[in-house]
Amino acid sequence: MHESRQAFFIGNEWVKPSSSSCFEVVGASSGEVIATVPEAKEADVDRAVAAARAAFDRGEWSQATPVERAAVMRRFLGALASRGDELAKAVSVQNGMPVATSTVLEGQFPLGVLDYYAGLAPTLSCDDIRPSQMGRQTIVGRRPVGVVAAIVPWNFPVTLAMSKIAPAMLAGCSVVIKPSPGTVLDSYILAEAALEAGVPPGVLNWIPADREVGAYLVSHPGMDKVAFTGSTAAGRAVAAACGQLLRPVTLELGGKSAAILLEDADLGAFLQAAPTVSMLNNGQTCFNCTRVLAPAARYGEVVDGLAGLLASLKVGDALDPETHVGPMASATHRERVEGFIAKGRDEARLVTGGGRPRGLNAGWFVEPTLFADVDNSATIAREEIFGPVLSVIAYQDDADAIRIANKSDFGLGGAVFSASTERAMSVARAVRSGTVGVNGYMPSLGAPFGGVKASGLGREFGPETLAAYQELKSIYVMA
Repeated sequence: MHESRQAFFIGNEWVKPSSSSCFEVVGASSGEVIATVPEAKEADVDRAVAAARAAFDRGEWSQATPVERAAVMRRFLGALASRGDELAKAVSVQNGMPVATSTVLEGQFPLGVLDYYAGLAPTLSCDDIRPSQMGRQTIVGRRPVGVVAAIVPWNFPVTLAMSKIAPAMLAGCSVVIKPSPGTVLDSYILAEAALEAGVPPGVLNWIPADREVGAYLVSHPGMDKVAFTGSTAAGRAVAAACGQLLRPVTLELGGKSAAILLEDADLGAFLQAAPTVSMLNNGQTCFNCTRVLAPAARYGEVVDGLAGLLASLKVGDALDPETHVGPMASATHRERVEGFIAKGRDEARLVTGGGRPRGLNAGWFVEPTLFADVDNSATIAREEIFGPVLSVIAYQDDADAIRIANKSDFGLGGAVFSASTERAMSVARAVRSGTVGVNGYMPSLGAPFGGVKASGLGREFGPETLAAYQELKSIYVMA
């Protein structure tokens, strides 16, 4: 099956591209071209930004009440709900996410994001009246920040787009979304749902583009804010551009999180949680705990348990409901992951995996891989591999485990496993990371998600995120 798209979604219209340049979308499980979509150039960005700018400046959306905006968001939710399976399949075909995972995290979770922010509408107040020390009163107003550039990666394209779209919509912003060239088909499904829901023209616009044109969008004079999810290296470039322009930016970047098994941890419970905590989406998840910190007294037990788990996971076609681990998202990414595995062979002891699975000659597959006797200073323990590769690191006591967990350039996720919730909480509080799980890990819609250090700036999810899409204005009433 080969799908062909020939337009961008701009201002609620299917707009002909300014050039004949196209992206070929390659199926991760097959290695074959499955679709052709237009590639946005600078002129297409200009048109999308102009549509978003006009929508914001008209005021139909930006000056509507939060409750009015929430009503449109719920219609959008309804239009997406009927497309959940279609979204899940589109994502799995493109980036290799096992369909059992995409059905929940790409087909259903984005609905929860929309529902959560729409549900906040009745609690929002545009103005806060405060006493004044020099006059009668001060009115503190919250207004939408304006036009937002939302730059979305390929690993969770629907959820990570919605984590920007939903709070921006509730705040009253207009959005230009730039999806990754590798995962574009889901964007067309989202656009069709927005059109069906009656989202006002220009509020949501989609333009797939490469990094160079993405940089043009980030620095475009018509933008008011940037929301970016991607690698730390790319995030630094985005931050530099926004810093020069004094433009607000939210950055959700990479991670190298640690799962700490305390001495009293139930190994069976950890192994049951590990596919989600450490291997989610074939390892292509920013918060995955790919460093496993094991107490020295139980080190061999932990390594053996993980080796058995990884060897038992079914590797296969992303559309097979029984698949646990699908392919890497692209040939280029598989080469990158395999480069780290080759480095790991020189730095540590390969326990299981390390190659390409037999019988899967098409697509971009990598065996689930486990390294033991890993030093925390090793390359495979320091750098984000973004694949199904785990490193087991020994520690001596709780303080040593915390030290090792914190000795990282990143600080996005983490997990602590213990028979004592109180003890696990004590360790979790000491881990320097934006988020930490206790006896498991999964982000919560009602709480801020994001990182410290090289893992980014700002937060997504939770009510706190709305502030990033708003401006504050104080009016001093003197008499």
